Amino acid sequence: MPAALQDWIVPIFLGLGLSAATGLRTFLPLLILGLAARFGLFGATINPHAAWMHSTPALIALGVATLAELLADKVPIVDHALSAMGTVTRPLAGALAAGAVFSQADPAVAILAGIVIGAPTALAFHSAQTGARLLSTTTTGGLGNPFVSILEDIASAMLSVMALLAPYLAAIAVGLLLLLGFRARARLRRRLQAPFVSRVLPPGPGY
Repeated sequence: MPAALQDWIVPIFLGLGLSAATGLRTFLPLLILGLAARFGLFGATINPHAAWMHSTPALIALGVATLAELLADKVPIVDHALSAMGTVTRPLAGALAAGAVFSQADPAVAILAGIVIGAPTALAFHSAQTGARLLSTTTTGGLGNPFVSILEDIASAMLSVMALLAPYLAAIAVGLLLLLGFRARARLRRRLQAPFVSRVLPPGPGY
């Protein structure tokens, strides 16, 4: 693959994987990307406009924010508040992560690419996550939510590392996870509509 083309194709898939991960957890993928860039892991490099991400103060702040988010998401009610905030914060984080990995692009172009690729991907994953969490709430009364949250933690971390190691595989995983997430939303919608339909429709013959 020509180097010029690779400078665009690889960051696109890498950005998809990282922004999808931010749709599940706002700060964890940013922390992983910052650490990878700081210590040269997985060959990670970031655009100069995002060089602050691997500075010591930024890594400390991201580490504290990541820990706080992971713990808070296990607490009932608080997890719903985080989800509501995530509608705004996670697309922003997705745009930041996706734009940062366009290391060879002009900073303005990298920022634009991050907005185009990262924000909608993160929002789509956040929407799918919300559907899965509501399904857990309706089926387990909220008792299963902490376990779902742990699975989301793992998925976000694995997506982030996979994106850095194998961007193409990460893009495939993004598609599969989105499919599963929106199937969960569809299942939830049918579950919520069933009582309403049973009340509205008249009983059929034989009742």
